[in-house]
Amino acid sequence: MRDNSMAGIAAALAVLTVATAAPAQEAGRACAVERATTGARGQPTAEITTDQMEAAVAQVSRGVLIIDARPYEEFAMGHVPGAVCVAPRSASPTAQDTSDVGEIERLAKGVKNRTIVLYCDGLFCASSTRLASGLLAAGYTNVARYELGIPVWRALGHPTQAEAGAIRATLERDRTAVVIDSRGSHVSGAVVGARHVPFAEVGKAKDDGRLPRDHNTRIFVAGKDAREALAVAQEIARNAFSNVAFFAGSMDSLMAAR
Repeated sequence: MRDNSMAGIAAALAVLTVATAAPAQEAGRACAVERATTGARGQPTAEITTDQMEAAVAQVSRGVLIIDARPYEEFAMGHVPGAVCVAPRSASPTAQDTSDVGEIERLAKGVKNRTIVLYCDGLFCASSTRLASGLLAAGYTNVARYELGIPVWRALGHPTQAEAGAIRATLERDRTAVVIDSRGSHVSGAVVGARHVPFAEVGKAKDDGRLPRDHNTRIFVAGKDAREALAVAQEIARNAFSNVAFFAGSMDSLMAAR
């Protein structure tokens, strides 16, 4: 890590460790894993923990920029809530392609000390590390990496956010995928085959068959709005379902999406 970036990285980590009660702590879970990193040496930027990634998500509305360094197709299927995807530099993505730093310049509005958090596919994916190097070379000073990536994010009970097109495409080809309508059974108008499971009924839905027996089944949650869908998706994930995503819009807008 370059010496002149140390102060900036420290500032970035200070933002990510603000006194924001992490969902894991609120749920009473053990925090040892949430506070773990890979501990890899010689990396271009600081590495943050899952706790710090949760805090970063809570700070998106205050200017923290979370970038998913994976291809758009993977991003659309499920990404950290509030993250954005940046197209690769070349028109023909390969395993070595890196997100376009110029596009990130636009998102960051040229603010070189903007807090930027990068992630990708976890331990054996180098996309976020390559992108971190590119951002440092471009003069950005507050860049951090969530090296554990999307696999550990899911494994620790965090739902992801899915895009409408990816949800619809998945439902067309994967007949095992399940759509949960978080609004409850009294509301009409939902994706065909959706199962009504409001927040208060998640535990009951495990027993009555509304939630799948196979806890690895892909589950998409939509409802009145993003807040409601996220709350239900989080509760489902905390009931040991490992492949849960929510739609950050209404059920009506999901149905209208093409």
